[in-house]
Amino acid sequence: MFLLRHFKWTSKPWIGFKLSSGRTTITKLLMIDKAMASDPSPLQDFCVADKNSPVRVNGFPCKDAKDVSVDDFFLAANLNKPMDTTKSKAGSNVTLINVMKLAGLNTLGISMARIDYAPKGQNPPHTHPRATEILTVIEGSLYVGFVTSNQANGENKLFTKTLNKGDVFVFPEGLIHFQFNPSYDKPAAAIVALSSQNPGAITIANAVFGSNPPISDDVLAKAFQFHQLNMASSNFFLLTALIALVATQAMAFDPSPLQDFCVADRNSPVRVNGFPCKDAKDVNVDDFFLAANLDKPMDTTKSKAGSNVTLINVMKLAGLNTLGISMARIDYAPKGQNPPHTHPRATEILTVLEGTLYVGFVTSNQANGENKLFTKTLNKGDVFVFPQGLIHFQFNPSYDKPAVAIAALSSQNPGAITIANAVFGSNPPISDDVLAKAFQVDKKAVDWLQAQFWENNHN
Repeated sequence: MFLLRHFKWTSKPWIGFKLSSGRTTITKLLMIDKAMASDPSPLQDFCVADKNSPVRVNGFPCKDAKDVSVDDFFLAANLNKPMDTTKSKAGSNVTLINVMKLAGLNTLGISMARIDYAPKGQNPPHTHPRATEILTVIEGSLYVGFVTSNQANGENKLFTKTLNKGDVFVFPEGLIHFQFNPSYDKPAAAIVALSSQNPGAITIANAVFGSNPPISDDVLAKAFQFHQLNMASSNFFLLTALIALVATQAMAFDPSPLQDFCVADRNSPVRVNGFPCKDAKDVNVDDFFLAANLDKPMDTTKSKAGSNVTLINVMKLAGLNTLGISMARIDYAPKGQNPPHTHPRATEILTVLEGTLYVGFVTSNQANGENKLFTKTLNKGDVFVFPQGLIHFQFNPSYDKPAVAIAALSSQNPGAITIANAVFGSNPPISDDVLAKAFQVDKKAVDWLQAQFWENNHN
């Protein structure tokens, strides 16, 4: 029993704040037989967390909108800076930006983290009970993997891949997964996004062998069949047993998605919301992997806006289907911008990797008829949130330096409506009469705008 009592994989765990899942009361009444694990959908532009309120709700109550400022959506998070990995036995450090740190994330269904790995360090096997995770490597290399829950054949299949700088990988919601830096002498770092404002984290070894009070020796001995183990057995063997136990419990509810994954079958003649699933027996690790080159600068010279958006959505990465998240790299030329646009199906969270950005979003019509603009200048490592569906932009104010950002979006296919393109570049065009009245200009101004070459800055 010494092994049971003293095996504890101490690391800096993913810190979570246990929130009940589900949607609104109305939705529960309509879909009482379906327990939804996703964050509740926002019913207004934003619901900035009032963490001092005595009221208890799923998430946090909203601050009064008149008391909300741009700093509720901003955090000088220093995600550009390496974090100390020496205090963790696992050799890793997770800097998580969730609703506990950034109040503007409340109800918006997304969060972000930087993970640093010492040489031979790892983020040990863990689960996020409320979130899918999408990761891109920004330094070094990582060996990553996840384990399926019990399939129809009783198998817990392991999917693994070695990732290089700029690669992207997806870990489906609720499944046990890990990242490991295989280098003996070089650190590694990654930026991840998670499809919940507060994804939670269950580090497997800590939860099973480090609970307070501890789980009974009798329970653990039987669960892991320790009567068959030599006390000198390797920690790797123990870890394998841990995975076998907890993978059966990773999904404690009937979530959306309703299985481990639903890799998009883009060749299927069947039409559904999203894509039909590939047969699970035909799924392999490359369905969750893309050599996306997100570490490499992209060409901004072909865009009148002076920007280039490299979007990794379900059209490029089939494993994202049903998982509610995507990722992009955005390059900005000096004085370049990602022009005003909306994502009809997603909240966006962004961190600056290089340079400086002036960013902002505009509220929808408030009760007083006002469309309020929230703006902020972001420096390297800062994080900003653009609520779902609102018009927003990013602008590089430098005359001589480019800028780069990584963004994550809370949809597998968030969509983008660039305002100028949609209004003045539609096919067929919107009527002159409609636009002239809408913008309070004469028809000649509308005709001139419609004659411009409107182009897409998305790859």
